[in-house]
Amino acid sequence: MSDEMNTPPLGNDSPKDFSLHRESEAEPEEMLKRKEIKSEEAAHDIGFERALTDWIIQHRYKWRESRSR
Repeated sequence: MSDEMNTPPLGNDSPKDFSLHRESEAEPEEMLKRKEIKSEEAAHDIGFERALTDWIIQHRYKWRESRSR
């Protein structure tokens, strides 16, 4: 049996799949921007967990909503 039979055909990805992929790549970038801003304001590195929590609580919903328009 050849590998060709087990390989899904190209071009079957839905636009929704691409959109979810773009979102999953963009979120960490936005969170890291927030980490940089908050670290500069604090004059020290606030750390990944604090920045992530802050971004999720303060910005994630509005950010996602603005991207879905």
